[in-house]
Amino acid sequence: MVPVTDKERTSLPMTNQPATNLGKGIDYELFMDCVHCGLCLGACPTYVETGNENDSPRGRIYLWRAITDGRAPLSQEAQDHMNLCLECMACETACPSGVQYRHVIHSYKHDMALLKPPAPTLNWLQRWMLFNLTPYRGRMGWSLFPVKVMQRLGLGWVVGLTGKLLPRSLRQMQEIVPALGPAHRLPEFLPAIGPKRATVGLLLGCAADAFYPQVNRATAVLLQHNGCDVHIPRAQDCCGALHEHAGLDEVAAAKAGTNCDVFGSVPGGLAGLDAIISNAGGCSPVLKAYGKILAKDPRSAAGELFARKVKDISEFLVELGPVKPSHAVPMKAVYHDACGLAHAQKIRSQPRQLLALVNKLELVALNESDHCCGAAGSYNITQPEMSATLGARKAGNIAETEAQIVLTGNVGCTLQIDRHLRGDARQRWVGHPAQILAAAYTGESPFGLEIPGFNG
Repeated sequence: MVPVTDKERTSLPMTNQPATNLGKGIDYELFMDCVHCGLCLGACPTYVETGNENDSPRGRIYLWRAITDGRAPLSQEAQDHMNLCLECMACETACPSGVQYRHVIHSYKHDMALLKPPAPTLNWLQRWMLFNLTPYRGRMGWSLFPVKVMQRLGLGWVVGLTGKLLPRSLRQMQEIVPALGPAHRLPEFLPAIGPKRATVGLLLGCAADAFYPQVNRATAVLLQHNGCDVHIPRAQDCCGALHEHAGLDEVAAAKAGTNCDVFGSVPGGLAGLDAIISNAGGCSPVLKAYGKILAKDPRSAAGELFARKVKDISEFLVELGPVKPSHAVPMKAVYHDACGLAHAQKIRSQPRQLLALVNKLELVALNESDHCCGAAGSYNITQPEMSATLGARKAGNIAETEAQIVLTGNVGCTLQIDRHLRGDARQRWVGHPAQILAAAYTGESPFGLEIPGFNG
């Protein structure tokens, strides 16, 4: 199989013809690790919804192995089952044998990216927007500016009306856009408040910074109040997760290399940073894999070092030992476990530990807390029907809690949950734990959230 360039790939026809060396890049033992016990079935969101064995982790492993062996064709039906995977990694959490399913599904995505355009279920315009707009926070900011102006003028209904006139594919993308907060352009350096305890770099993200810049501001405030000097280099790039999950390994590696260079240029370099902080649970697993992603790159050593430095904000603060905030937030909250945190990074207790420090904040349990909400990176665009089903399921579980605020540690989950709660009669605020924690440190209420009795 001869690799093609990204430009050539996006012009290829949608072919169902199998190639002779599909799956040859994977360690075959990864297939054999699965003993088909079925303990993953109840954890897999797509299997739970469809009941189809081909939509389960073990089914997809068997299917890709059969295609690799040449015992089954690369039919459109087979591709549909494989493409329906959320890559939520809940199966890895449930598996007692330690099957590394992520490498199996990535083998499929990588090989398919050599045969078809990335995100093959999208039309050309959706695909262009996904790969040429979303990974660039500057472009995203400008594209959302007219919507922000309309919302500020109280003309959000015009945006909604305009959206109804769009083709269905673009309407689905437009419906994801939330109420947009004020922009926060952070300086490249913020000093610690109080005794200095650490020096960190802060990742801003791309779509995350465009949709929710207030989360980055809250994260920076948290770090400062916990004694951290914060470096925020402006030249940082997208983490590469969008491309890595689409099988575009070369593009992901290029972005990884850029980030290694950029964070390596801060005073003291990578070695001088105690941590590189991410507040997006869907980005961190890829950031922590930069060593593997850059294994064939001259910057592989920098990639390994970068990966070791990456910490989710909750993970880092718990390890550092958080300073207890002084302001109370008298509200009932519920926390949704983002898949990238709970399954890919095994980060579950840390966000809850931090929220427990906030006086008068009542954190109530959420049924199926770690069941995927259906965001899954670009899944709510590439697989809108299944995504909507999972989003409605998550919204129903949240409604049962009667919580006033919904917290989650990933931008995609925030967008998805906010979208599916909009029709609920009870208005709930959806945001990041960092925002509530920052309010507890500073006494400033998060954007758009009125807190009765807040003692700010």
